Amino acid sequence: MMGSQNKITSQHLERMAIVYVRQSSLAQVRENRESTARQYGLADEARRLGWAPCLIQVIDADQGVSGRSADARKGFQELVRRVCLGEAGAVFGLEISRLARSSADLQRLLEFCSLTGTLIVDADGVYDLQNFNDRLLLGLKGTMSEAELHILAGRLQESKRAAAKRGELRSPLPVGYVYDADGRTVMDPSDEIRAAVAAVFSAFEVVGSAYGVVGTFKDRPFPRRAFGGAWSGEVRWGRLTHSRVVQILSNPSYAGAYTYGRYHAQRSVCPDGSLKTKIGRRSRQDWPVLLKDHHAAYVTWETYLANEQRLAANDNRRGARPPREGAALLQGMVRWGSCGKAMSTDHPYGRPTYDCCHARADHIQTPGCRSVMAETVDSAVANRVLAVISTDEIRLALAAADEVKVRDASRSRAFELQLERARYEAGRAERSFNACEPENRLVARTLEQRWEEKLQVLAEAESAWVTAQADKAPLASRDELEALAEDFPRLWAASSTSFKDRKRILRALIADVTLLSRQDPEECIRVGIHWRSGAVEELVVARPVRYSRTARGATELVQLLSDRSADELAAELNAKGLKTGKGRPFNAQAVRWLRHAHRIPPPKPHFGPGELAVADVAAQLGISSVTVYDWIEKKHLDAQRGPDGRLRVAFSAEVLQACQQRVANSHHLKPRNRKRTVGEAV
Repeated sequence: MMGSQNKITSQHLERMAIVYVRQSSLAQVRENRESTARQYGLADEARRLGWAPCLIQVIDADQGVSGRSADARKGFQELVRRVCLGEAGAVFGLEISRLARSSADLQRLLEFCSLTGTLIVDADGVYDLQNFNDRLLLGLKGTMSEAELHILAGRLQESKRAAAKRGELRSPLPVGYVYDADGRTVMDPSDEIRAAVAAVFSAFEVVGSAYGVVGTFKDRPFPRRAFGGAWSGEVRWGRLTHSRVVQILSNPSYAGAYTYGRYHAQRSVCPDGSLKTKIGRRSRQDWPVLLKDHHAAYVTWETYLANEQRLAANDNRRGARPPREGAALLQGMVRWGSCGKAMSTDHPYGRPTYDCCHARADHIQTPGCRSVMAETVDSAVANRVLAVISTDEIRLALAAADEVKVRDASRSRAFELQLERARYEAGRAERSFNACEPENRLVARTLEQRWEEKLQVLAEAESAWVTAQADKAPLASRDELEALAEDFPRLWAASSTSFKDRKRILRALIADVTLLSRQDPEECIRVGIHWRSGAVEELVVARPVRYSRTARGATELVQLLSDRSADELAAELNAKGLKTGKGRPFNAQAVRWLRHAHRIPPPKPHFGPGELAVADVAAQLGISSVTVYDWIEKKHLDAQRGPDGRLRVAFSAEVLQACQQRVANSHHLKPRNRKRTVGEAV
């Protein structure tokens, strides 16, 4: 370091010498030990240049962190902070690229060093940023470092892409696959691992949801291969989670496909100016590499696509409405006509209801939003579906199927003729090229170019024909459609038909259902059905009669016999052959409910001598009724329940005196509280 002593002054030696140590990755920290030792050795160089050992500080918090950005480097941020505070006399680094790979971060550090008079020391010498030549040289070295990083990264990425296009770029394989001795992707030799992976796809085909697969593996372990660390490459068995199931079902490797570039990094600027990197997922048509039939598959490519569609249909976060196991057949399909928003499904007391809860959640006064019992609407819609799928409708479906077949046959014939003509022209161009003399290159080049153009047209015609064949809608046979009209009602009502199957049928025919009803008890429910075909129709469904209204005759009898006890009235109603709204015999509780619903006061109880009601006891003692109930529970007062169900407290003069003494000795029952309590009782 020639001329270094001339730049280092006593002012620099009085401040700290900071040695910045960094490696770009953990692999470099593990393997490039010589580079790490050289960086730590810069502390000895600082002592040789005159710094006292107590003023030498090593910052190595950025080991295994890339120098591409300063946001994730705590050590670099600490270095900048000490430079800005004027605590650093010199910054030591093995080379300028160790400080920062970004020109913006490096130039900012150099600007701070220039303002505070901090030196930069590397293996080539000492640089004073207040000197124009030194600053120009460091800026040039920083630019060259960034250019070097760009060139190296470009070369590495191009090499990776070239290997990926050949299907030879090795990457961590999902569980169920391993690399053989020749580097080829093969199935795991363990029968247990292969059976576990295959069981995931089999279970998903049966249950149709990722959570259902997790339930299937509730008591079974699932393998997981560890990557990195001391257990790299080992298989660990544990619980199968929902995220693992989704990863397995959406991984094209299990369909025998080799892919590259499914995910890519996206950098964005945060409001505070920092950079944030997140991983984004590309659509299938944007994948750089997709090689089908690359290795042995657990499922076919068509099954993989079908599983992907089923997963998307189950994701209600993106607007999907998958059928569930509950009894509400229109779950996820119902909207309320007043606000136009989707109704949620609730199960109060075990009975499903459709609830428009947006008004309560948003604190909006919309009196038209309310709840409707699901059974009332579901039965009406189901009956309409059963009526639609009749023999006449099947005949229309058969006629439509015949028209579709004729249209598909005509369309397929057009593609076949186009393909036949393309093959003829390609063959003719090939024969013309083969008939040309090889020495006549002027003609041969023209014929070869024409042949290539015809082959391109042939490839496009073949692709169009394959696409047309794949777009054909699968149609059931005529016998199947005719048998459906007779068997459908029986299959719908069969106990073996699950609620989820009924929901799938409704979703295949109905797009959505809109409900509208007023709070008037006499108003019916208007049900608007929007069919998949685009047709719209409206049903009018009678609202269920309230429980109190079904027993109106019994209510009138209660009014006539209001002076009778609840047990006596229940026996009288049952003798008359009357039933409750749910078709059950009357009891005392049902009679008391009818009185409460119709605001019929119960008969006044007849107390014997020395008996008082709980409220009368509380009024005499100037305490609350809650205290009286508490004394009864603790056996301080004797009470018996009479025929009418009310408590009768034995309250003699001796009991009154004992209670008054208990109130006087109590620390909680103050006189003012007693006065307020007496007022409340009055």
